[in-house]
Amino acid sequence: MNVGATGCGVVTNEWASPDHALAYLARADAVPHRGEGEAVLLEALPPGIGRVLDLGTGDGRLLGLVQLARPDIEAVAVDFSPAMLAAARARFADNPRVAIVHHDLATPLPALGRFDAVVSSFAIHHLPDARKRALFAEIYRLLTSGGLFCNLEHVASPTPCLHERFVRELGTIPAEEDPSNQLLDLDTQLRWLRDVGFADVDCLWKWRELALLVGSRPGPEEIAAR
Repeated sequence: MNVGATGCGVVTNEWASPDHALAYLARADAVPHRGEGEAVLLEALPPGIGRVLDLGTGDGRLLGLVQLARPDIEAVAVDFSPAMLAAARARFADNPRVAIVHHDLATPLPALGRFDAVVSSFAIHHLPDARKRALFAEIYRLLTSGGLFCNLEHVASPTPCLHERFVRELGTIPAEEDPSNQLLDLDTQLRWLRDVGFADVDCLWKWRELALLVGSRPGPEEIAAR
């Protein structure tokens, strides 16, 4: 995740660098309140889900938690960072229910089948805004009827002052912000999810710039009732 650059200009994606990825993994557990957001995400998952897609899986941290909560699922974990993929493969080496797929979210998703839930954790904010919106539509099409999208995300603060407070809470300084980040405000992302067709769109949890965005693909009866 790291904290994010919110200005305009050329954005450098550092996540293909092993050093960048490994430095993040070394401090991932120290992100304030992260466990709270993950707990709310797990609570949001409906019972009886069969297939789960994890976008930007990193070392598989979130998917590992999902599997503890729903041990019978089959899952696909997607990432493009060599260091992250190696860590994810090591985590799930003895788990035949998890498939690891190399793919850059900056390009359209490959054919992966349908899923009862799609989850993501601090990954989509690295994409340009137009790609974020397109990815939301792709996720919608991958979901089964009633399927749920849960995105634990790094969003933009409403004001520069609030952003500075967030940076201080992380114990860092603006100069150390991740140049890969392309933060977008929460309200715009919730609106885009609704525009795509998601139902019951909401922010279930938020702490400063960390937020859990959710939405479900409505069934035929719900669509007809709209």
